[in-house]
Amino acid sequence: MYNHIKEIVTAAQTTKKTISELIIEQECKISGLPRNIIWNKMKYNLSTMQAAVERGQADQGVFSKTGLTGGEAVKIKNYRLHNRTLSGDIMMSAVQNAVATNEVNAAMGIICATPTAGSSGTLPGVLFMLKDRLNLSEEQMIRFLFTAGGIGMVIANKAEIAGATGGCQAEVGSASAMGAGAAVEIAGGTAQQSSTAVAIALSNLLGLVCDPIAGLVEVPCVKRNAIGAANALIAADMALAGCTSTIPADECIEAMKEVGHSMPESLRETGLGGLAGTPTGIAIKTKIFGKDA
Repeated sequence: MYNHIKEIVTAAQTTKKTISELIIEQECKISGLPRNIIWNKMKYNLSTMQAAVERGQADQGVFSKTGLTGGEAVKIKNYRLHNRTLSGDIMMSAVQNAVATNEVNAAMGIICATPTAGSSGTLPGVLFMLKDRLNLSEEQMIRFLFTAGGIGMVIANKAEIAGATGGCQAEVGSASAMGAGAAVEIAGGTAQQSSTAVAIALSNLLGLVCDPIAGLVEVPCVKRNAIGAANALIAADMALAGCTSTIPADECIEAMKEVGHSMPESLRETGLGGLAGTPTGIAIKTKIFGKDA
């Protein structure tokens, strides 16, 4: 099993294989399952993601039972249709997909946790924009997910992907890094450039706290997925442009782990500090759960 991003890059350079191919081979070896079974499992993940993206922006959108989130993917869709966006239509397309997916999650719909439910919008936000932007085939999209999964596995094993242990940097930050690295490969970049994109994406969101209002994965989680998608694309473009990261990807992962462990409990998914601890955040929690909550 690959334990470091550097190991994946070295293997790709030595074998002249893509990261996605290396991860497929690794999955076959570890699981003992044939390639077609591994492939079809990831194909199912892709279809699950696509269904969530489509559901979240259809008609009036979806809404959570609390009423805290919902309908904003459709607002972005309409905004793109009738206005000249400030950050560009391509970027806002990714944001729309990310928000749509996370709104489905908040509404208790079916999503693909990538790597967690709270960060489930970031990867499809990137992927389904790239599908239209680069006219990706189904095979390319599935390979995107294998690349992202391989990167996510290293992060999960060397640091963490849970907000409760590492803050939102471990959730949306990891998802953003996964999307950045995979986007580079699907755009024709090298394994080293994918590694650089991972490092840049992680660095940009280092220290991001997990402070869900009322302890629910809604606010600010949904909009942080939008930022995660945008950050992934920026990091990927910088890497493809030849920009470098002073700190290697593996060291960025270690830094994220250290920062996460140093965060106070109130900023690690407890719903006590950060935005959750503001007067408005407390008032919303009381309204939903009562004064004794």
